[in-house]
Amino acid sequence: MSSADTIRRVKTSLQKSTRIYLAGHTGLVGSAILRALHGAGYENLVVRDLAELDLTDQHATRRFFAAEKPAAVIVAAAKVGGILANWEQPWEFIFQNLQIEANVIGEAYAAGVRKLIFLGSSCIYPREAPQPLREEYLLTGPLEETNRPYAIAKIAGIELCRSLNREHGTDYLSLMPTNLYGPGDNYDLRTSHVLPALIRRFHEGKAGGSASAHAAAEDGGGAGERLPARPVRLWGSGAPRREFLYVDDVGHAIVHCLEHVHAADVPDGMLNVGCGEDLTIRELAALVQRIVGYEGRVEWDPSKPDGTPRKLMDVSRLRALGWAPTVSLEEGIGRAYEWFLENRA
Repeated sequence: MSSADTIRRVKTSLQKSTRIYLAGHTGLVGSAILRALHGAGYENLVVRDLAELDLTDQHATRRFFAAEKPAAVIVAAAKVGGILANWEQPWEFIFQNLQIEANVIGEAYAAGVRKLIFLGSSCIYPREAPQPLREEYLLTGPLEETNRPYAIAKIAGIELCRSLNREHGTDYLSLMPTNLYGPGDNYDLRTSHVLPALIRRFHEGKAGGSASAHAAAEDGGGAGERLPARPVRLWGSGAPRREFLYVDDVGHAIVHCLEHVHAADVPDGMLNVGCGEDLTIRELAALVQRIVGYEGRVEWDPSKPDGTPRKLMDVSRLRALGWAPTVSLEEGIGRAYEWFLENRA
């Protein structure tokens, strides 16, 4: 057996007392991971928000690792956004994500961290890759133009982990979640992903009428009357197909991988995370419309970009390792809408 073979077989086990640093704990994914870790009995957790630690600052990141000495790291910190944000801010998406990944992964290794999970994205796969997307399709074709900078940054993170595993025997996994949604999602229409954007648009359409009509109603004019539903205008043709996973399911997947999966178990230490089912954006819009209770007209704007035609993940690797999602799309959207209603201010 060669030394390289020996390195690839190195595995790291965790205890409930293991000191774990979760980078990005306030975001949609990070907050779900935090809930899952607490639920699984992990209490020796280290978290920092942006005001406390800027992960684009290498020196600050190095000082943090030297002081806190985590034994395991989960990298959920990233600059994220929907198709509009990616299109308008390509430099920010590639530069900031490269900085975060290089600093966290590099300083984790330098500080002796042997177990790490890096979160990528389904957008790493080629635009025209065969469906469903298998892990081995990485780097086999051109990327989707609308999110290429973000995808390249995430591919770089995968390669950082893969290279450290091969050269230095670390146990660094790369997980590629499909489109995620749920509590803590971003509902800003300029930067949100498609599902939260649909929830907000249909909710606001359900409220009905123009801004002036609402103001008049609030001043007493038309008080008690039901305002007519506004038409809801949506981007693109509605034809692209997308897969969606409730964010708490990915939190449980990460805990499962911390406890049971090692980089040596899978090629390149890389795993897709999804439900293995998709639907068209039109079908998704109809489902959200029904759950929200919007009864007005839906208009599609085909002049706007559709993005990648289809992104369905092959999740057979992770399922074979013992994990499966538990929350259906309809149930998850219902939960997400309830959270939106409670937190929309």
